[in-house]
Amino acid sequence: MLSTSKSREENRILITGGGPVGLFAAIRLTGFGIPVTLVEKNSTVSQNIRASTIHPPSLEMMAPYGINDEVFNNGLKVSQWQIRNHVTGENVIFDLKHIADETEFPYRVQCEQSKLCEIMNRLLKHQPLADIRYSTELLSAIQDKNGVNIKVVHKKREEELRGRFLIAADGGTSTIRSQLRIPFEGSTYPERTVLVTTPFPFHKYIEGLSSVTYCWQKNGNFSLLQLPNRWRASLYFPEELSPEEALSEDQIEQQLQDICPSTERFKIYDKRVYRVHQRIVDKYNHGRILLAGDAAHLNSPSGGMGMNGGLHDANNLTEKLNKIWNGDDLSLLDLYSRQRKPIAERQIIKQADQNRKRMTEKNPTKRRKTLAEMRAITENPVKCKSFLMKSSMIEGLREANLIN
Repeated sequence: MLSTSKSREENRILITGGGPVGLFAAIRLTGFGIPVTLVEKNSTVSQNIRASTIHPPSLEMMAPYGINDEVFNNGLKVSQWQIRNHVTGENVIFDLKHIADETEFPYRVQCEQSKLCEIMNRLLKHQPLADIRYSTELLSAIQDKNGVNIKVVHKKREEELRGRFLIAADGGTSTIRSQLRIPFEGSTYPERTVLVTTPFPFHKYIEGLSSVTYCWQKNGNFSLLQLPNRWRASLYFPEELSPEEALSEDQIEQQLQDICPSTERFKIYDKRVYRVHQRIVDKYNHGRILLAGDAAHLNSPSGGMGMNGGLHDANNLTEKLNKIWNGDDLSLLDLYSRQRKPIAERQIIKQADQNRKRMTEKNPTKRRKTLAEMRAITENPVKCKSFLMKSSMIEGLREANLIN
């Protein structure tokens, strides 16, 4: 049976997707005094292995809402990261202290995306303007000149909700993007990646290892990222292997033994295989429906910019929606797209692609050349700061603010 929301409930903003982008948008909007209804098809915050890096500007954005203290308690502050030749031990270390005069947070925080979402979800539970609905799947969305109607289903019961705007933060397989028939142009990288979490203390056995390390090995590459009481390893595997074979205990064990030989088998907390895409929509605003995060753009995870880019989308968009809610013109939604799309293209997708290409290089001579070039950057304070301003996503945000 279909029920329709009444006029009092129409005066709100709808959000689809209960990941970090949707939840942060809800926190921002309710902080402005704007009611929201967020629908998420999963029964609770997803525990799947996903992003884990929070960059300095994201910490700046979250600071006013009491998120950071809990993030610090659940994560690991990391001021240095490195590129490393695992065969020779040669490495280049980048230290975020070089941008300490530009940000209150001259470090990355390594905190699992699920933990970040749990923190934001708890905060929203105490916010009377937030209506957060899990186990609720979006079926359709129709907009008119004054608002958006969505049809959802919860426990086999259909309901129609209406809001003044709809934020589509429903991920790379976005239902909203599909229903609007918005092209998602780009490509898919040929290799697959296996993401593995293990309690094995790599830092105790690999000399000079940073908490975030991107490594070349003889016939490929991998990365190691430290979290509280565990490490996350991104492993690449031969194309001839099926996903099932790549996820097998013996295959993962062999790849981890190649990284750090151990007399005991590695304990695995969780594992996941995925393909990497680089894709982007033509524009982020479609009438009163706005795309954000993975629904609008996908990139290689190398450099940890995907989730952060989505948080920056939410920050920019909610600022515009708050102004429109209080009387400003709808053209601000065009500005949202103009400010965020080129940054995603030039500063996120392109940079992540360059990071990936650098680490997938197999030619030893080219690797040595790259290492020398990166070392030259670290030895020049001006160039090092410029590089870190870009890789930490600060430069992109400042560039976006100049677009009008």
